This record gives sequence, structure tokens and C-alpha cells, in this order.
Amino acid sequence: MTTPLVAPEGLKNVIVTDTELGDVRGEEGYYHYRGHDAARLAATVSFEDAWHLVLFGSLPGADDAAAFRARVGALRALDGRTVDLLRATVRPGTEPMHALRVALAALGVGDRPLMDLSEEERTAAALRSAAVTPTILATAHRLARGEAPIEADPDAGHAADYLRMATGDTDPDDAAALQIYLVATIDHGFNASTFAGRVIASTGSDMASCLLGALGAFLGPLHGGAPSRALAALAEIGDPANTREWVRGKISRDEKIMGFGHAVYRTHDPRSELLKGVARRYDSPLVRQALAVESEIEAAINELKPGRRLYANVEYYAGVLMSEVGLPPSMFTPTFGVARVVGWSANVLEQVRQGKIIRPSARYVGDLLQ
Repeated sequence: MTTPLVAPEGLKNVIVTDTELGDVRGEEGYYHYRGHDAARLAATVSFEDAWHLVLFGSLPGADDAAAFRARVGALRALDGRTVDLLRATVRPGTEPMHALRVALAALGVGDRPLMDLSEEERTAAALRSAAVTPTILATAHRLARGEAPIEADPDAGHAADYLRMATGDTDPDDAAALQIYLVATIDHGFNASTFAGRVIASTGSDMASCLLGALGAFLGPLHGGAPSRALAALAEIGDPANTREWVRGKISRDEKIMGFGHAVYRTHDPRSELLKGVARRYDSPLVRQALAVESEIEAAINELKPGRRLYANVEYYAGVLMSEVGLPPSMFTPTFGVARVVGWSANVLEQVRQGKIIRPSARYVGDLLQ
């Protein structure tokens, strides 16, 4: 009998499958979508073009780009039954991501297992779910605030329409800034939510079930819930002069410094560096505070934990940037989700094509009864 290999805690550095979707190189501070530098893509292409790349394997030409934008634009609209369901579900203070769980589950009623569908049918299911997600989230957000929903505009860009539906903001500069964030966060290797979605996909299940599994993992505060906590830390610190004392307190209590450190990166997070540059365009008190506090936190960590490489991660400047475009903290994780659902759906499709169920082993460490 062969003894199973014992994996490190959290499956750190364990390769569980092959993928053509992307890669994260922690020592280099680099990640990509299908071989294209993701940070560079975020600064140069539309969300729809990046979506096309991740889903189909190539950046579209002009004609394909227009056709794809029209296709997802049409899919963004919510049907009346889903709006009625959200009206019945959402109460003041309801988290939009919780409403998304309900709506995606309802939209998936009657869906067939992905293993029983053609490639074209699977792709249609992926596009439908990802396209309607921002509309569901924006609608839930407005209903929770007692505001009337804003209908989707099929002719608008995905990022711009989401911002308009959520806040009413039609400023093209804000939409462009948000689009950079969304493109930069479509996918990021085998993070917890992506892996969760792929585990379910490996069983051949339906698209809604796969995305709901990924969503459940994503809701954890150590994953998708981090941007609002990073912004809360800035509010707690206040004057950047208070930073060193604040960090000392965190370290002495063995508490996490939200917005700093990453499971993979051992140098600066390229997403954080990208968003820092976008945030600088606003030159607001919040941006200036964030810049000063970042430097102080890094210096304090170097002083208190020499040799520990801990830098700002994507969540740190994500919260700052989303604040600048008018999104409240309750919409930080949902906005992250608008991007990541595209990556999840692409990973689900890739996993289903592999046709192999994911079934690892566990090591029993309890008592054996005689």
C-alpha cells in the first residue's frame, strides 16, 4: 500500500492541476492572463476585451470586440421575476453579496449539469451568470438603501454601467478608474474561491452551484472581504504619525494588518502598485493619507520584524480607489465580485473540460477506538 504524501498546511505551493488561464509568480511580483501581463492589460484594454481573453483565449479584433460587448450588454438586464425576488429579499442593511447568492440560485433553477451540456451551452451559462452579476449587486445595493433600481444599459461598457447602476455616477474618469480595478482582479491563480468553484465543477455540477461555492469562499474576511477592513484600518489610524504605535499594538496582539501581506507575493503586489498609480490621480486627503500610512507601516514592520517581507496588497488601495469613485464600503466586496465572477466562470469551464473529479485525501489524527 502506498502511503499518501502529506501536503503542507493550506496546500501551500501544491500544484493540483494544469491550467491555461493564468499564473501568479510571487517572487517576481507578476501575474498574467493567458500569457498577457495582467497589470499591463488593466491599464490598456476594456473589461470586455479582458473577459474575452480569459474566456476564449485571445484578445478580440474590432469586430469580435463589438459583438462580444453587445452580447454581454444584452445579458446584463434583469428579468422582472429576479427584480421581484430581490425586492422580496432585500431589507435595509442587507449585504448585496447575500442577495447575489439568492438571485444566482434562483436563476440556476432547472439548469442542467455542465457535463451534460455542449461547449456552446456551457459558455452561454458562464456568460449569463457573469453578465448579470453587476446588475444584481447594484439593484440589491439600491434596494437596501431604499432607492429605486437603475436598469442596465446594454449599450454601455460593463464597468461604466455597473458604476451607474450602483451610484448614478456617469463620470467617464471614474468609470475608467474602476475599469482598471476590475480588469486587474478578474483572476489570480488558485485562490480559495477559484479552487472551491473548480472542486464543484470537477463533479460535473451546474454553473450556478459552481459559482455559489466560489462565492461562499469569497465572502470570508480573509479573502474577498478584505478591502473594507483595510479602509477601516486607515480610519482607525487617522493621522499617519499614529501608524507606528498602531502597528506595534497589532504585532504585540498577534493581529493581522489588513491590506498587507499576501499568501503568494514576496515582493510588492503588482495590483497594489497599479491601483496606487490610479488613486494618485485623485490627490484627495484619503489618497494622501493612504500613501503616507503605507510607507509608515512598511517601515514599522521592517523595524519590528526584520527580514519579514510584508507589503501592501491589492485590498489596500482597492478600498481607497473604490471610495474615490463613490462606492461605499458595503460595495467593496461586491465590486471585487463583479470582476472575479468572470475568472470563476472561466475556471469552471476549464475544469469541466478536464473531466476528472478532485478527490484528495486527509490524514486522520484522532483516536482509534479498540
